[in-house]
Amino acid sequence: MEKELMENQGSPAETYYRKVQLPAGDLHVYASGELFAGLDYKVFEMANNNLQIPDSKYMSYTPDVHVGVGTCIGTTAIWSADSGYVSPSIVGSDIGCGMRVHLTNLHKDDLREVKLRRKLVKAIERHLPVEEHARGHFSDIRLEHIIRKGLYGLPKKYVPDGYTPRKATSLTRVECGKFGFDEQYLDRLPEMVWHRSHRQLGTLGNGNHFAEIQAIEIDEEHRDIAEQWGLTDGQVVVMIHSGSRAWGGAVNQYCSSEMVKTMSRTGLGTADPKLLFAPLDSDCAQTYVNLMYSALNYAVVNRHLIAYGIREAGKEVFGAKFEMTTLYDLMHNYAWAEKHDGQSLFVHRKGATRALPAGHPDNPDMYAGTGHPALIPGSMGTSSYIMVGKPGGKNNYYSICHGAGRIRSRSATKRLVTLDQFEASLRIGTEDEVVVNQRMLESLIDESPQAYKDVDQIIDSVVGAGLAGVVAKCKPLAAVKGV
Repeated sequence: MEKELMENQGSPAETYYRKVQLPAGDLHVYASGELFAGLDYKVFEMANNNLQIPDSKYMSYTPDVHVGVGTCIGTTAIWSADSGYVSPSIVGSDIGCGMRVHLTNLHKDDLREVKLRRKLVKAIERHLPVEEHARGHFSDIRLEHIIRKGLYGLPKKYVPDGYTPRKATSLTRVECGKFGFDEQYLDRLPEMVWHRSHRQLGTLGNGNHFAEIQAIEIDEEHRDIAEQWGLTDGQVVVMIHSGSRAWGGAVNQYCSSEMVKTMSRTGLGTADPKLLFAPLDSDCAQTYVNLMYSALNYAVVNRHLIAYGIREAGKEVFGAKFEMTTLYDLMHNYAWAEKHDGQSLFVHRKGATRALPAGHPDNPDMYAGTGHPALIPGSMGTSSYIMVGKPGGKNNYYSICHGAGRIRSRSATKRLVTLDQFEASLRIGTEDEVVVNQRMLESLIDESPQAYKDVDQIIDSVVGAGLAGVVAKCKPLAAVKGV
């Protein structure tokens, strides 16, 4: 399969964009020349399979793209909302996985001592159930309420900034706090899923999920936006990365099984048997779409409850004066309908973040004049970013990266990266040590920075392409990982 690239001419942004002509259609790639040259050949094979799904309108890769199951992580794929297709493979198994950032009233100097950072991490472990199953946490929350109502199904005690929906930032500073869907589809999931999912409420999960304590550096070009968002130099923030846990996993498993049957019966398919898809007007597609929205409700509540636990830990360590207000919550694994140039489109994002510019009608009211915060995590031990969408993002349907992107599998990372290298990346034993909750660092080597691309190169590509700009850089002080 030969890649024929368009010539990069005109604006500087075009040096970060390439249109790759594949047998099944055009793939749009946003990446620097160096990142593009380093892409695994399999990402193009996978794109060609994805483009064989009928009636595709658009498909692109962000610079953090890497091979996934059926579809690459870092994909935006679009069909008509009226006569298109939906693909669980182009959403991902962790439905609704995404990011949340909270602002605190602490300065990095308040956490200068490694001993104090360790104290905070231990307090977080007491309030945040990091094990796979949270035994007894949040037992007063009714799972059916949050599945149906999202954040608006939480009891008042878990909304610490007040329960007036228009005033509570934890309810309004989110991409979406409640996803509506046809609740009759809930009956298709087995009873045991409800029990397991309830026990996992407010948990991080394993893999690349985390909660980090970070200190920010404001980018001068966007200092005015940072100030409007309440950001200050040296401010301590909390960044959370998690998804829909057992609920999303059950939705994906059940719906994928049903979709395999439909594809077999109707003759749909590509060279990749793991690439699943169905027409939006089919029963299995409607089942998936409706249950997917229930998983999005779970995911946004899950991140909210993780933040609630960290807030309680902060009060334990710093007293009642400790504050932790929501900056924003958004997803990077989902599919839903969006309006673009008057067209109703069904947009899939798998490992891709929506970044809307100022003036876009889909921005929450408080971010209408600036664009909303786009939250991009780095790898463990490296910086993360708070960004804002630019008008040029329209060219990619306002999709940007979702992180650094893996360059090594977990097994390869464990084989190639030594414990000494990992400790050096976390600056263990220095005043700048990134304190980690895990007692045995060996268990986290597969999440070391050496497993990922250089996040700064990823961000440079996004900025260079004119998709988004940097508002603040977030340097890690401490990290809490699930197991």
